[in-house]
Amino acid sequence: MNIPREQALSLLHEHVASDSLRRHCYAVEAVMRAYAKKFSEDEEQWGVVGLVHDVDYEQFPDKHPFTAATWLKEKSYPQDMIDAVLGHATYSGVERTSKMAQCLFAVDELCGFIMACAHVRPEKLVGMKPSSVKKKLKDKRFAAAINRNEIAQAIEEFNIDPDEHIQFVIASLQPIASHLGF
Repeated sequence: MNIPREQALSLLHEHVASDSLRRHCYAVEAVMRAYAKKFSEDEEQWGVVGLVHDVDYEQFPDKHPFTAATWLKEKSYPQDMIDAVLGHATYSGVERTSKMAQCLFAVDELCGFIMACAHVRPEKLVGMKPSSVKKKLKDKRFAAAINRNEIAQAIEEFNIDPDEHIQFVIASLQPIASHLGF
């Protein structure tokens, strides 16, 4: 069953009021779509997974992503999409066996970090390089809530060169920069 973006967007808006969390979900959606295109996968479904991956975080942070999985199941989302949402949280115990699940894990924290980097740059995403992102990653005080170990683990599991991955994420966010508040 294909889940239309409009349905996922409605679910997101129903449960997420925070503009910053909504923008994060839009960012993850954009990068998931770009990777799906690169891998000749279903762009719509990969994008929807990115859009809804944190749908429960604002209301139920202590039950995230388990509440989201329940909601998605109730709305007849395919199991591979539910598993990807569950798998993006390392503590869920759900293995990331599909490329979609591995991609979501690889994109989630990195999107948040790159957006934090863009907020402190006068030119935002324009001209951002992997080297500057990697330099900021070393500064534990910058965007301290972002789990650098998970970023490294996700890149390793995704089996991609870190610089290539960072550049791909930056490039995927640039077309929607104004939608992300830049």
